[in-house]
Amino acid sequence: MRELLNRMHEWMTQYMKSFYSDDAEVQRGILIKEKHTGYVTANCIELAKFLRLSKHDAELAEIIGLFHDVGRFYQYKIYKTFNDAESEDHAELALKVIDDLEFFGELSAEDFTVVKFAIQNHNKKTVAQTDDERKILFAKVIRDADKLDIYRVLEPFLSQENVDKMPQFIKSSGKLSPDISPDFVENFVTGKQADYRKIRTNGDRKIVRLMWLYDINFPWTMRKIVERGYIEKIVGNLPQDERVAEGVKLLRKHVDAVLAE
Repeated sequence: MRELLNRMHEWMTQYMKSFYSDDAEVQRGILIKEKHTGYVTANCIELAKFLRLSKHDAELAEIIGLFHDVGRFYQYKIYKTFNDAESEDHAELALKVIDDLEFFGELSAEDFTVVKFAIQNHNKKTVAQTDDERKILFAKVIRDADKLDIYRVLEPFLSQENVDKMPQFIKSSGKLSPDISPDFVENFVTGKQADYRKIRTNGDRKIVRLMWLYDINFPWTMRKIVERGYIEKIVGNLPQDERVAEGVKLLRKHVDAVLAE
């Protein structure tokens, strides 16, 4: 499969470059996703090592990381945004691209089904129910690998001062308030996943990122998140509120439990 993977990397490199633009803002968005693709692919490789996956399955994880956001480039070209709620589900767009690529036909039918399932579910609130344990495993791998890098991507925009500088293609219009919506606070305190499509403020956006920690599947990923200081940086930029403090306390307890596994 290594030779196939090499061809896939070459194709993906050329595909991403085909969206380069003389428009500085457009180019900025494409480069962000190009860099993100590289980091997520690397995260999948490292996570596969941690999980001691077979050589075949490690390469399958690499394929999933490489193509998980292939739909983003078409999405941005057409809609000038990475916000699915304001355009199309980028995972579904990715599947359309993948279905048209002949070299995916070189995978076994089972592997191709696993790849598509993982990519389709990498950005959903929860993974679709299935009795196929391999599908669930690879969906968890890409979800962890993706979230780990999104923390890096969004780190510069945590403070209210810097969020005003956030590229328009990342944020939604009119969502700059530092406050947290009451329903998001309630989700945070009760440990329930918040719906990113209902984000109304910058405070909501931070809560969603913290709530992702309840959906981290492997200690390796959680350890990386903690070591890089992502949690403390987000918490340090939250509004001071007793209910929010309750949510933070509950969250820290969960993080410690995962790290202890």
